[in-house]
Amino acid sequence: MSKRNDNNQIQNHKEVKIQPTDKVTERQKEKKLVKRIVLSITAAFIILVVLFGLIGYQYVTTSLEPLDKNDQTEKIIEIPTGSSSKDIAQILQNNNIIKSAIVFSYYVRMNNETGFQAGNYEFSPSMSLDTIISQLQEGGTAAEYKGNKVLVKEGITIDQIADAIAATTDYSKEDFLTVIKDEAFLTKMKTNYPELLTSALEAEDTRYRLEGYLFPATYDFPEEMSLEELVENMISKMDEVMQEYYPKIKESNRNVHDVLTIASLVEREGFTLEDRKLIAGVFNNRLEINMPLQTDIAVLYALDEHKEYVSNNDVAVESPYNLYVHPGFGPGPVDSPSADAIKATLEPTESEYLYFLADMSTGKIYYAETYQQHLEYKAEYVD
Repeated sequence: MSKRNDNNQIQNHKEVKIQPTDKVTERQKEKKLVKRIVLSITAAFIILVVLFGLIGYQYVTTSLEPLDKNDQTEKIIEIPTGSSSKDIAQILQNNNIIKSAIVFSYYVRMNNETGFQAGNYEFSPSMSLDTIISQLQEGGTAAEYKGNKVLVKEGITIDQIADAIAATTDYSKEDFLTVIKDEAFLTKMKTNYPELLTSALEAEDTRYRLEGYLFPATYDFPEEMSLEELVENMISKMDEVMQEYYPKIKESNRNVHDVLTIASLVEREGFTLEDRKLIAGVFNNRLEINMPLQTDIAVLYALDEHKEYVSNNDVAVESPYNLYVHPGFGPGPVDSPSADAIKATLEPTESEYLYFLADMSTGKIYYAETYQQHLEYKAEYVD
C-alpha cells in the first residue's frame, strides 16, 4: 500500500466524531424537568404545611382567649340537665360566648375538667375559658325548664328505658325501639362516637346493639327535640364518661364492648364501689380458669323476666346470655352500667375469691375461695 493511501486513511479516520444521540439528550432534559417539578411541588407542599400550621395555631390560640375582651354584655345561658361537655360547648358557641366549640371541648378534655352542672348562667364574651369552666362546675341558678324529663336509672335495660319514654312523653315504646334498631341511625352514631361504638356494632347475637351504651342520668326532653336527639344525648353522655378510660382499655386485651358487658353484670351484682371492685375481681378469676360466670343477672336478661330468685329450670334456658351454660361474659351488656360499675370493672380488687353471694336482708356480700365455703355461707345466710 502506498504512503499516500496510508495518509488518506489516517486523515479519514480523524474526521469521524462520536456525537450524543437525540434520545440521550431528551432523557437528560426530561430528568432535569422532572427534578424541577418535584422540587417545586415539594417546596409548595412545605409552604402549605407551614402556612396551615400557622393558621391552625393562630386559630387555636385565639379560640383559647376570650371571644371579645371588650364585650362585657352578660347573656343568660341555659344548660339543660344531661348536657355533655360537647353539648355545653356547642351551646356556648351558638350564643357567641366562645369562639370554637371544638377547641373548648379539647381544652376541657386535656385538662380533665368535669362536674359541669345544669342551670342558668350569666356569661359574657369577655370571659376566659377558665372562668366559664369554673362557673359551670360551681353551678348556676335553677333552670326554668318546660318540657319532659326522662330518667334512665342505673342498671335498667333498653326495654325499661322504652317504658319510661312511653310513661313520660307522647312517644310509644315501639317508637323508641324503632330508633334503637334503625341501621342508618346506628351508622351515624358510630361515625359520631367511633371510640365508644365501633366494637358494639361489630358484636354478634346481641338483643340491642345499644344496650349498655345509654348512660343512666336524667335527660331534658323538650317538645322540639326528636327521639334520635334524645338517644344521642344518652350516647354522648356515656362517651364523655368513658373518655378517661379509653387509653386504659386500649392497653388491655379487652375492647369497650367487653368492658361495658362486664360492668353491666357488676352493676347489678353489687351495691357499693368496694363490693363491685371485689365482684369484678371474682369475675376475672373465673374467666382466667375458664369457669362459667354463673351470674343470675345474665339469665334474667335471657329470660326477659324480673324475678327475685332463679330456678334450676331458668339456668337451663337456651340463650347466648345464659352464662351458666356458655363460657365467657356473653354477647353484650344486659343493662346500663353506672360510672361506679365501669370504674370497678377497670380497677378490680385482686383476690383469691371464686364465689360470692348476697344476704338480701342486709345487703352484705360474702366471698369464698372454695365451693365448700360458698355452700356454708349459702346455708347460713340464704337458705
